Amino acid sequence: MTEQQKRRGWLAGFSTITILLIGVVFGIIFWGGFNWSMELTNTEKFCISCHEMKENVYEEYRNTVHYSNRTGVRATCPDCHVPKEWVHKVVRKVKASRELYHKFLGTIDTPEKFEAKRLELAQNVWREMKANDSRECRNCHDFASMDYTKQQKRAMDHHVKGFDDGQTCIDCHKGIAHSLPDMSTVDPSSVVGK
Repeated sequence: MTEQQKRRGWLAGFSTITILLIGVVFGIIFWGGFNWSMELTNTEKFCISCHEMKENVYEEYRNTVHYSNRTGVRATCPDCHVPKEWVHKVVRKVKASRELYHKFLGTIDTPEKFEAKRLELAQNVWREMKANDSRECRNCHDFASMDYTKQQKRAMDHHVKGFDDGQTCIDCHKGIAHSLPDMSTVDPSSVVGK
């Protein structure tokens, strides 16, 4: 083997190693940036940075037990609206791109527009929660950990019956953190989660 062939072989090996190292570095940078942006958009501060959320649903939420209670445990926007598991979280973030589209359109940029869309928005959340068996509720409210004997009789009876009937949290607890939409002009059978 000539000296030139040895040099070409060494350069080819060097190039492959260099390309792999550059790929690893870019992979780490991409993955870090991706995770950083996922976590940045998974905070209450980010959620209420839009005036539509801050002026409407956030103000309602501040008057609920999920915001202030005797134990000091607070559920924030992402706790209820963003899954903890990574794959489900990514799917939810992709779905959220539609929300950005409507932000730019100004679909709910006034309290009046928000109220006009409230039932539709609520039903979207209820439908998702019904489909995933109220997964985000269960992050804090684990059925297996419930001690029914420490609940009021009415709550205990409803929980036992609901679980026996295959119901999930959202079937009974709509409006627990936000005001219910006006359903006086709506056919009750058309409401999601009935």
